[in-house]
Amino acid sequence: MAGSSSSLPPLCEKISYKNYFLRAVDLTILGLLISLLLHRILLMKQSDNVWVVAFLCESFFTFIWLLITCIKWSPAEYKPYADRLDERVHDLPSVDMFLTTADPVREPPILVVNTLLSLLAVNYPANKLACYVSDDGCSPLTYFSLKEASKFAKIWVPFCKKYNVRVRAPFRYFLNHPAATESSEFSKDWDMMKREYEKLCRKVEDATGDSHWLDADDDFEAFSNTKPNDHSTIVKVVWENKGGMGDEKEVPHFVYISREKRPNYFHNYKAGAMNVLVRVSGLMTNAPYMLNVDCDMYVNEADVVRQAMCIFLQNSISNSNNCAFVQYPQDFYDSNADELVVLQSYIGRGIAGIQGSTYAGSGCFHTRRVMYGISLDDLEDDGRSLSSVATRSYLAEENLAREFGNSKEMVTSVVNALQRKPNPQHSSLTDSLEAAQEVGHCHYENQTSWGKTIGWLYGSTTEDVHTGLGIHSRGWTSSYISPDPPAFLGAMPPGGPEAMVQQRRWAAGMLEILFNKRSPLIGVFFRKLRFRQSLAYLYILTWGLRSIPELFYCLLPAYCLLHNSALFPKQIVSRVSLFSGKGDSFVLAILAAEAPFSGNINTKIERILASSVLFLPCLRRCLRRFRCPAFGKSKPNLDRNQNQNRLAFVSSSPLSGKSPVIQRR
Repeated sequence: MAGSSSSLPPLCEKISYKNYFLRAVDLTILGLLISLLLHRILLMKQSDNVWVVAFLCESFFTFIWLLITCIKWSPAEYKPYADRLDERVHDLPSVDMFLTTADPVREPPILVVNTLLSLLAVNYPANKLACYVSDDGCSPLTYFSLKEASKFAKIWVPFCKKYNVRVRAPFRYFLNHPAATESSEFSKDWDMMKREYEKLCRKVEDATGDSHWLDADDDFEAFSNTKPNDHSTIVKVVWENKGGMGDEKEVPHFVYISREKRPNYFHNYKAGAMNVLVRVSGLMTNAPYMLNVDCDMYVNEADVVRQAMCIFLQNSISNSNNCAFVQYPQDFYDSNADELVVLQSYIGRGIAGIQGSTYAGSGCFHTRRVMYGISLDDLEDDGRSLSSVATRSYLAEENLAREFGNSKEMVTSVVNALQRKPNPQHSSLTDSLEAAQEVGHCHYENQTSWGKTIGWLYGSTTEDVHTGLGIHSRGWTSSYISPDPPAFLGAMPPGGPEAMVQQRRWAAGMLEILFNKRSPLIGVFFRKLRFRQSLAYLYILTWGLRSIPELFYCLLPAYCLLHNSALFPKQIVSRVSLFSGKGDSFVLAILAAEAPFSGNINTKIERILASSVLFLPCLRRCLRRFRCPAFGKSKPNLDRNQNQNRLAFVSSSPLSGKSPVIQRR
């Protein structure tokens, strides 16, 4: 419960970055691009078709740069003061943490284990935390590894909190030996912890090649005769915190979930798994806030939960509780991702200064009742309780059953969440297992609003952008935190065919959103999406479409050399607009892609490859959308989830810059 004294310092503050020099640069570039277009128009009658194609491509690039200028105009982010939380808040809210994985080959169990351990060891009362792991591959190896990790967590969590360890993922923490100045007690405990972690790694590695443990333990009976795409719901309480006092030696609740799958049923990729996590956690702990993390993005800052709570609770204290989610940027420990730094620093902060950061798929704290579909207009002026109209609309028993499903336990959980009341405490988490298995059935969502207006939204393979757009369209805002050190760190996946396949899925998913009923082109007129926020979403959703003019523009110089045609104007102003001296036909394409202009040929080649991969899928999607006879609708394939689901769980939006697949052998 938060204190109400206005004399106390705030829990967070919004920092705006108004750089007038960058604004002037952006406007100058925009002016030069427009001058180039005007010059093209004036000489259009004297030129050939190459001139027309160049004009069309440059018009698109100018439009993209206009969007970028609008987005970057007022960048902002939030700075939390986690050290003030204890004096302002006497009873911290509960948080449910979601960890998703799908394939023990592409997402090695030891990687999932390290992410899990970093979540369990965050600097937050253990009795206020619960971790739910969704294994969409229904892998007994993953479950075995998580069980072993829960045993190690009983000594790892107290060790981290006793010595205030900053990096709480063991595989990163044990890379460096303790300093010679450390106490002998710490050195002894450090050596012991490292030995135990090495034992854990050996157990997981041995289990990978030998499955004798599968038959020896009755706990694995549920995994017998199962396939990744054909199995019943499995919900297991791996560890339950029965202490409930928040002591530093306690370990948070830990639950394993594998939702039901059937070969002839479409499972909606990661969004479907996330909605099962919401329902199961609602029945067991029903925390008002939820964190979702990809299996390869471990917690790098122990105070990450406290930082996010500073945002939510400050808004609650000031009666401006309109923040739906808090997004952290995605950073990586194994690469020098300069392009990502530029992308998130400028574009990410720019969007955060409008209506709020977009949802990037991982490292995000959500408000549960917002995910249940309520809009900002459904709340009273205090921003907490439901209005009388919303109460009649949402809490009517027949409406609840129709919207959320026929589970009475689920309906009770939803009512408590919407009214900001805790669930009636069960004597044990296992008391909810039967109801949890029911809401994990693949047919539970039939004739409900799950995936339509409730939870993670369906209808696109980029469920993160789709869900974030739906939240902003209902009037909610979001917050962006970029702490130092980074809150989450992950592995930068290598390139290759699988990364290109995911880029194609990104592009297709973006276009699905652009042309559906939640399009930002519609939301700005008929919903509560702000105009500049709709431009920001338009910039993101047209990511794949850029491949068409980019590829044409890259091919124009070669065509001109073969046909002795003029591509670039000779006048001084137009030369300046093309950054004369570089002689670079890729400048506008790279500029539109907001890659750092360093002259690095690798950046240009990667962009050309991406454009080549995205060109045909985007062109086909557009032609299908406008009902071109040459591209009829493809037949629905209910089994496609079987093959593509491997890529679904580490899917993030292009804004995060994160490739989806980790290939480790």
